[in-house]
Formats: sequence, structure tokens, C-alpha cells
Amino acid sequence: MKKEDTVKLISAEGFEFVIDKKAAMVSQTIRNMLTSPGSFAETEHGEVTFPEISTTILEKICQYFYWSLQYASGKETEFHIEPELTLELMMAANYLHT
Repeated sequence: MKKEDTVKLISAEGFEFVIDKKAAMVSQTIRNMLTSPGSFAETEHGEVTFPEISTTILEKICQYFYWSLQYASGKETEFHIEPELTLELMMAANYLHT
């Protein structure tokens, strides 16, 4: 996979998730960051840092992006969310417009 086909998402703790750009584009916020005109660092480097999103939550968000692509293509499966992650995950999803 080519580097331009991936995006690096970085959590508050500095953990890096390298995912398919198509999956990351599920988020309207990330899509705007990566496709905005101008010389934004996110656009140039394909990296987005989330200083307010923990590694655990960002990992679940990445899982959701891939699940969402599968669901959109007709594969209906359940997406399990641990109850203890619900509040933080809802806040992150609201910020990311997912």
C-alpha cells in the first residue's frame, strides 16, 4: 500500500494508527483536514494528531471506520462498544462527525 493511500492518526499519548485513507474519510472532520486547500500540515503529511483523544478511544474509532465501510457495502454486522467507553466515544464521535 502506498503512503498516499494511508493516513496516520495520532492519539493523545502519541500512539500512531496507520489506516487506509478511505477508512479515515468516514469522518467528515478528518476529510476536511486532509482535503482542505492550502498548506495545512495534515494535508501535506497525511497525519492528524488528536491531543484530546486517548489511545483506547482512537483505536475504537479506527475499528468503527472499517466497520462503517463494510456496513456501507452491504455487510451488516454488529459493532460492539464496551459500556465503559461509551461516553468518551460519543464525545469523540461528535467531534469527528462520524
